[in-house]
Amino acid sequence: MTASARRSGPLLEIEDLRIEFGSAGDPSVAVARADLSIAAGEIVGIVGESGSGKSLTCRAAMRLLPAGGRVGAGAIRFEGRDVLGMSESNLRRYRSGQVGMIFQDPFSSLNPVQRVGAQLAETVRLRRGGDRRSAMREAVDLLEQVGIPDAPRRARAYPHELSGGMRQRVMIALATASEPRLLIADEPTTALDVTTQQQILELIGSLRERRGTSVLLVSHDFGVIAQMCDRVVVMYGGHVVESAPIEEIFARPRHPYTQALMDAVPSLEPLPPGTRRAGIAGSPPDPRRRPAGCVFEPRCARREPECAHWQMEPIDLGPVHRTACRLETGSAGGGEQERAS
Repeated sequence: MTASARRSGPLLEIEDLRIEFGSAGDPSVAVARADLSIAAGEIVGIVGESGSGKSLTCRAAMRLLPAGGRVGAGAIRFEGRDVLGMSESNLRRYRSGQVGMIFQDPFSSLNPVQRVGAQLAETVRLRRGGDRRSAMREAVDLLEQVGIPDAPRRARAYPHELSGGMRQRVMIALATASEPRLLIADEPTTALDVTTQQQILELIGSLRERRGTSVLLVSHDFGVIAQMCDRVVVMYGGHVVESAPIEEIFARPRHPYTQALMDAVPSLEPLPPGTRRAGIAGSPPDPRRRPAGCVFEPRCARREPECAHWQMEPIDLGPVHRTACRLETGSAGGGEQERAS
């Protein structure tokens, strides 16, 4: 992240976000409390197991929650503007010109009965105007920019005629057609082979280098996050349990869940004979039967009796490092000293 990006205020800021499903009187809480921010030109990762609330948090930032989902509390601001309070016309401009999103499954996100070039050209015309011919030329240019070979021919193809990697590249072209300030990439390498995965990640990284695009990258893979991101937000059970610069997370993870995720990352180093790589015992919490205290307490190897009643208040460990683990309450004073120094 550049010095100018660090000095500027947040591009996107999410504060105390709560996402609910079901009846208002007895809701199922999918995201209980999420706080994150991203500055201009920064790449921030969100990591966690399936069901932790990563994708829903990103969809809320686009106001694209699934049917039945709603924001029960909290605030989402883009350059200081209230996203949740935007009118329909302002919301269209926000989605078309400020923020782009790469969805997890490109096949279901593309129109199966329309050629990919036509889909891109339609997006270009909606966002920038112009005639069909010029929009199609720009669509082909966009396909070339995302590394699709023989772009004029591929533009005439239907989604099912392209490989998974090519469909993902089409999604990136669609999401970046208007050169958005922020790109939200939700598990963009799911179900891709290792080589294609690396190509997609390099393509996303190049957008920051060429255009200064901020990227919010969602993944369950700490290796991907480590490769790509300036900062990381760790989510579990609908809560942000830790956030810090990527180097600090790897040097000093402060939440037991973060440590457990990192212990589970595959390594090229051989394991001692008769041992297996560490896993996390138990299962993630059911949103309908969330623990009364810390949501990770039932699976935590370091848990203490008080953890069953801990309300997961964020603790500042320094100017850019936060955790929601009560075991770090004794370290908070050190964080205050660190901030004052």
